[in-house]
Amino acid sequence: MRNYECMIILEPTLEAEAIDDLIARFSDIIAKNGGSVESVNKWGKRRLAYQIGQNTEGYYVVLTLQGENQTVSELDRILKITDGVIRHMIVRLGK
Repeated sequence: MRNYECMIILEPTLEAEAIDDLIARFSDIIAKNGGSVESVNKWGKRRLAYQIGQNTEGYYVVLTLQGENQTVSELDRILKITDGVIRHMIVRLGK
């Protein structure tokens, strides 16, 4: 299994409970596809470098995970269609 890091920017208007539910949902998707979540870092609200839609701020979450290609592909697909996700990026970590 390979190591990945996934940064997710969520809408700043989401409440803490909704953010926790989304993180749990993403963690379940990773687990169902043969991966595991190593750590979850909630960075909180931060100003965006540029405006995305109507948003000038976003709630940042960084997931460190292990998985195969299918795990990352499924997570990417779900992140693209989930309401509340402004942007996301998944990168493979080096050795």
